[in-house]
Amino acid sequence: MANERFERVTDPVDGTVWDIDAEFLTSNWTCIWGKGCKGILTEDAEHLNQGCCSHGCQMLDEEESMNTAALAMFLEPDRFQFHAVAAADGIFADEARTLTRVVDGACIFHNRPGFGGGEGCALHLGALDAGESPTTWKPSVCWQLPLRAEEQPDGSRVLRRWSRLDWDDDTSTIAWCCTERTEAPEAYSGAATVLETLDEELTAMLGPEVVVELRTRLR
Repeated sequence: MANERFERVTDPVDGTVWDIDAEFLTSNWTCIWGKGCKGILTEDAEHLNQGCCSHGCQMLDEEESMNTAALAMFLEPDRFQFHAVAAADGIFADEARTLTRVVDGACIFHNRPGFGGGEGCALHLGALDAGESPTTWKPSVCWQLPLRAEEQPDGSRVLRRWSRLDWDDDTSTIAWCCTERTEAPEAYSGAATVLETLDEELTAMLGPEVVVELRTRLR
């Protein structure tokens, strides 16, 4: 890519060509959910502590829908605040099972502040309880954030940070976007780089060989 922020890496396993946002990966961005995150609503909603969970979660494909539904069945009521709603009405908002249900203004899996079983994503908590990675329990768009992978017309792929325009249109309806450094400098306060803190997510998205190459180049 022409933008110098990006590093081009070819996966030696399958030949995929990646253009990777090196500027973001070497930044000290960190998730500040519960520590000042204002969410993705039209107004500052820090008090709700919803983070990116204010809307239903878009499924990648039918396989992901089936996996999410199956894992939801393993969640106990004391870990899943809206277990009863899921049992009665299902976890999806549509018959095609492309979007998770919204309950009281947020994703059905989002446990609210004060819930005794733990605040935040019930699937994330369930994965930790099972001693497994949240990347195998949560829908891909959830565990990949703030990273975004896109396929290009020539077959190459881009990995970059989410930007305001990915959430929004030109009307800029969200009040705050944590990956935009100019409007969310507080999110760029981590003790280590994204390459280090999101190693598990990057490995799942890119493969270990590409991540090793990135570490060599960017360190």
